[in-house]
Formats: sequence, structure tokens, C-alpha cells
Amino acid sequence: MKNRIILDCLAAKNTVSGLYQVCLNLGNALLRHADPSREEFSFYVHQSQPDLFGGDQRYIIHKESYRFFQHKLQACDVWHSSIQDARIKPLNRRIKMVLTIHDLNFLIQRKGEPSKIKKYLGRVQASVNRADHIVCISEYTRQTVLEHLRTHGKPVDLIYNGCTINEFPDFDAPVYRPSRPYIFALGALVPKKNFHVLPCLLKNNDYELVISGTRHNEYERLIMQQADQFGVTNRVRLTGEISEKDKFWYYKHCTAFAFPSLAEGFGLPLVEAMYYGKPAFIAATTSLPEIGGDLAYRFNHFEPEYMQDVFEKGMQNYERAKPMQAIRERALKYSWDQAAMDYLSVYRKLIGDTNQ
Repeated sequence: MKNRIILDCLAAKNTVSGLYQVCLNLGNALLRHADPSREEFSFYVHQSQPDLFGGDQRYIIHKESYRFFQHKLQACDVWHSSIQDARIKPLNRRIKMVLTIHDLNFLIQRKGEPSKIKKYLGRVQASVNRADHIVCISEYTRQTVLEHLRTHGKPVDLIYNGCTINEFPDFDAPVYRPSRPYIFALGALVPKKNFHVLPCLLKNNDYELVISGTRHNEYERLIMQQADQFGVTNRVRLTGEISEKDKFWYYKHCTAFAFPSLAEGFGLPLVEAMYYGKPAFIAATTSLPEIGGDLAYRFNHFEPEYMQDVFEKGMQNYERAKPMQAIRERALKYSWDQAAMDYLSVYRKLIGDTNQ
């Protein structure tokens, strides 16, 4: 009899989010590596994505009523919640539950708001309480979980996210074409991404700064205020959301990549930039030093003259040492195929299917 596994992909409904990429790439990798004689997958999806993995797969379309009436969710042995505060959790305790925790970033973002931190911790704790096996996507996240949540002696494993790069070698029509060498940054324009510290890097050079991601007007104004302070507004371009083709082009042609984010559970854009062998300048916070290792240049704080010095020396080191291949090899170790095989091992252990 096959082991029946449901992967909750409801978090993938926003197609420009990192969680969309996680669900899509993990689901496809699981289908590649599962043993058809041992595993049978179904995917719990939003109604707008009834064929997320192709028309020949099994799907359960989300309904709000499934929070309480779960007869259609009973036909599985393992339920995998792909996000830590999933709206739907199996009520039937016979069903084993795997919980992936990406981050507890609200501890940083809501610092000084203890009531909100307590509320969000409560949501994640409820998922932990129901789970049989917990997976974290970085050692940083794992240690944060062990510090702030009660895991009741349950396994808390590390399985890194992977990185899938879509390349378009014939594409040469980006939404904006820089006229100079440029620093690229990618992510939603929100305070935790900390992009407003980057315009200072354009002082005393001729670089442009291209930041791509969902625009939020209030934070966009802060970025441009900082650009004005350093007299570089004509060299800072905010493109808004971009296509996969645009993203490929910007990574491929940038001189450097900057990711000064203050709260990351993994840091997919960092891995993507490293895939192209680019020098990456990151905040020395949360998961980023773990993911980038010694091959990423770190900002320990964000005083402008200090950042300019780190950037200048980092670029000099990059040109001298030429570590492109080593950077790319580090990126390649973050593999969805490996993640899928690790998750399959977790599922099989929970079910008691340990045959190899």
C-alpha cells in the first residue's frame, strides 16, 4: 500500500512571493524523487491554482470549511504544512504532520510590541503542538525556534531550501537598462529589507543602484530621501516587480549584489546572485552569514562611511581573488533535489517505512 502524502501549497497563491517558489520547486522535486511504488502525492492548493503542478496530478482545492470539516483531507498518512502558521492543520491525530518553519522574523520586526509578538508566537506554537516532526530552513531559524518555542522533545531538523535558476540566454530587453555598471538588490520594498542604507554606496563612484520588488510608497520615499542626501537620485532606479526574464538579466549583468536585510530565514536572492558568481554584500544578521559563508562581504553595521569602505575593499578583493567559481559552487549546494530527498526521508520515518 502506498504512503499517501499531502503537501499544503496554499501559501503559494501569491505568485511573486518567495513561498510560491518554495512550494512550486519543492513539489516538483518531490515528484521527481518519490518512489511511485511507495509514495502518492496530493497537493492542497488555492482555487486560483487548480493545476499548479500540471493537469495529471492530484489536487484538493481549498475551502474555508476545511478548518472544521475535513472529510476530504482524511485520505493521507502525512500532511506537510509548508508554512509555520498554516490555516489548515489535520484534526485527525492518526495523520502525521510535518511542519516547515521558515523564520520567526516577527521577533525582529515587532520588537517593542510584546503583545503582537505573543500573538504571533501563539500561532506558531499551535502548529508546533500539532506537528510530529519540525523542519527549519536554516540553522539560524532552528536555534531561534529552540529558544522561543516549546518543541516537546519532537525532532527539529535542518533542511535547507534549494535554489532553482531560470536562465534566458537570448533575453536582452529588461524593464530598465542601466547605462552604467550597477549594484542590484531584490526584494519587497519594506523596512525589514533595509534597502534605504544602500544609496550611500554610490558616493565617489559611477555605479547605479537598481532595486526590484513590490513597491510600497512610504518606504520607497525613504529610499529616495537617502538617495537625495547623497546626491545620487539620478542613479537610483526602483523598477517594481519584475519577470523571471528580467531577474535573470539583472543578476547576469550586475557588478555586485546587495542584500542588507535585517530579517531572513534563508535568503533566496543571495543564493541566486551567488549562482552567477557575483560579489554579494549582506547584513551580518540572522541567516545571511550562514548562507553566504566566507564568500559574502558583510556589513556589521550601516554607518555610511563604514559601508562605503566595506564595499570598496570587497570589490578590490573580488577583483584580486576572482572567487567566481567558489561562489557559484556554494550556491549549487542549496538544491531542491537534496531538500526533496531529505523530506522523503522524514515522511518515511514518520510512517515507519524505512526500506531503502
